[in-house]
Amino acid sequence: MTLAPMEGVVDVYMRDILTRIGGFDLCVSEFVRVSQHLYPASVFYSLCPELQNGGKTAAGVPVHVQIMGGETHVMAENAAFVAELGAPGIDINFGCPAKTVNRHNAGATLLQWPDRLFDIVSAVRRAVPDTIPVSAKMRLGFAEKSLALENAVAIAEAGAEKLTIHARTKMEGYRPPAHWHYLRPITERLSIPVVANGEIWTPADYVSCRDASGCADVMIGRGVIARPSLGQEIAQLRKEPKIGTAFNWSQILSILVEYHDLIEGMANPPRQAGRLKQWIKLLSRSYEEAGALFTRIRRFEDPRDILAEVVLTRERVLDAA
Repeated sequence: MTLAPMEGVVDVYMRDILTRIGGFDLCVSEFVRVSQHLYPASVFYSLCPELQNGGKTAAGVPVHVQIMGGETHVMAENAAFVAELGAPGIDINFGCPAKTVNRHNAGATLLQWPDRLFDIVSAVRRAVPDTIPVSAKMRLGFAEKSLALENAVAIAEAGAEKLTIHARTKMEGYRPPAHWHYLRPITERLSIPVVANGEIWTPADYVSCRDASGCADVMIGRGVIARPSLGQEIAQLRKEPKIGTAFNWSQILSILVEYHDLIEGMANPPRQAGRLKQWIKLLSRSYEEAGALFTRIRRFEDPRDILAEVVLTRERVLDAA
């Protein structure tokens, strides 16, 4: 199971804490947008600090570096360089729906041209040593889904060892539902593993996605941010057909304390506060109490004030138990 690359959310600190909770055997970094030239090592280290730790999180989970761009030779050149830096794998982003990205010849806009997907993947595959896997992530299409299978075949025939598919088009963005059933013809056609992504919020969603798509493996992002035990729960479910239970609110508060301690490595306290508030707000999808906590801390700018409120809340929860 793969932890998804969510720009501005799943950074080195979030990867650290979620892989320590468990359930994931792979992470993918936030994308590195490559356009006109070869980037220096500092750019890759900033988005994937794990490169300086053998390409793994503290829990030992590999982190593949994701690159995104539309210039074939530039993508290949940067892929070769990040492989030299110790990346355990290279992932190519053909799924980002952001308007700024798609206006600049990258992300999901490339799904309109299967031949360009083939050229980019094959160039990256040639540039990277055979021992380093190359994978890709795509959506079902740009505005519609008619090229989904052709795009997937192009990526596989170009040499990708694995393909992750977000089960929506670029134009559908993140609006539910995810169209998992569109993945089944692709899984049946390709000989490489196909990983499903999109709208997996609970273990029951995983089962529905697996049955509809034919994909045994999934990539999850927003779901595990809102329910931090989700990776662990799905991993257990894959071993035995039994639905587990999510962490309780007291456990979530303890995880937030751990997260605070991790992000003290950020030099900018307001940024630390922003990340804490961001996660607390996202947790409110699964935990009603998180919404009330967010209301209390939303105007705090000092991460120490947020921590104090989290600790006080945890003490009240434990006293009431």
